[in-house]
Amino acid sequence: MHKGKLEHIINIGETSTVEFKTNFNNEVVETLVAFANAHGGKVLVGISNGKNVVGVSLQEESVQNWINEIKQKTAPSLIPDADVLEIASKKVLVFTIQEYPIKPVSFRGRYYKRIANANHLLSVEEVVNMHLQTINSSWDYHTNNHFKIDDISFEKVQSAIEVINKNGTIINEDPINFLFKKDLIKNEKLTNAAFLLFTKKDTVITTVELGRFQTSIIIKDNDRSQTDLISQVNQIIGFVEKHINKAIILTGKAQHTQKWQYPMEAIREIVLNMVVHRDYRDAADSIVKIFDDRIEFFNPGRLPENISEKDLIDNTYTSTPRNKLVADIFRSMGLIEKYGSGIRRIISYLIEAGLPKPTFQNQSNGFLVKVYGKETENVVENVVENVVENVVENEKKIVELISANAKYSAQQMSELLGLTQRTVQRYLKELQTKNIIERIGPAKGGHWQINKSND
Repeated sequence: MHKGKLEHIINIGETSTVEFKTNFNNEVVETLVAFANAHGGKVLVGISNGKNVVGVSLQEESVQNWINEIKQKTAPSLIPDADVLEIASKKVLVFTIQEYPIKPVSFRGRYYKRIANANHLLSVEEVVNMHLQTINSSWDYHTNNHFKIDDISFEKVQSAIEVINKNGTIINEDPINFLFKKDLIKNEKLTNAAFLLFTKKDTVITTVELGRFQTSIIIKDNDRSQTDLISQVNQIIGFVEKHINKAIILTGKAQHTQKWQYPMEAIREIVLNMVVHRDYRDAADSIVKIFDDRIEFFNPGRLPENISEKDLIDNTYTSTPRNKLVADIFRSMGLIEKYGSGIRRIISYLIEAGLPKPTFQNQSNGFLVKVYGKETENVVENVVENVVENVVENEKKIVELISANAKYSAQQMSELLGLTQRTVQRYLKELQTKNIIERIGPAKGGHWQINKSND
């Protein structure tokens, strides 16, 4: 490095790759470790925080002794380049370190990474993630001595193979060879991915708490999913479908169409992202909360530090699956497309449905997605809108069902609406009392009729 370049660096000040120190101390070593765990950088010894050249006193063996000290206090050992330059008759020592290929590097058992112009002490989780990323691996790729071959269902494995075959990739292996070929079994041991994907019994590791909320503290209904990841997707979606509004649109044809309160394609993408990208090492559970006007999806595992919420919205990021083997199986089965395209589709589905954009945010130890809907929207024929104008919400839904199929029984309505049969029967009696509907024929074999002239 020449003098002119050094002066230019000093004028710019401290950055994500430059730090000033007045003398050599442990903070110099800490910063070199932080640079090695990021993108490399330079430590200028003999410069104050105010960009003043104070110089550093050097003896004949000073530089070599300091390099040896850096080497001894770091693991793996760091050996930086060192240059001594003079500015205004004062010596400045420049330590330069490159990004280390196998991360993370530690200083006396502690791990740091350079973020902006400061050193960030890494948590245990961040240390593990950095190491896994360095070796191009993920937690689900590793074996677990607690899991045995008997813990998984070969029937579930075979079902996955059949889905993959239907998706266009022909798999001729039996379940056990399929598991070996896909690295789901290594060294005769199950990987974390194999257990999560094909566990025979329910497990707390995959717990997803599901709730339908009347208010932030009043729960109308709840459920819990603890099955294998592939089955879990449909379980979660089924709970959502049970508790969001669905309108039946009369087309005048034999088959009517349905309109959900939220586009189910968007809900499915969100659920798939939850299941595939969850941090299963975290003891926290995934949580789905359904309110009248929104759904909240919380998942353990924050966004990677190099991806912001804005990056998701703007689609200016490169996705790296947290669970690579799980993501690969889901992709082979046609459940997800290429990495990183799901968020863009979620936003598009919601906008096309006339709904607001979703929100994405890191929260506590995880990630929260919120989608916003409209309260119950009546989209049936005008005659139905007229007769239900002053009727309570659940009675409206019953009239909508009758308009779609006059032969629905009270039991069928209760299943479609998520209400008890006794509650549905009470609503039916009230609607008859108000002369909004009437029963034509016997209880079995008869049908319902909506009275068109009702004020």
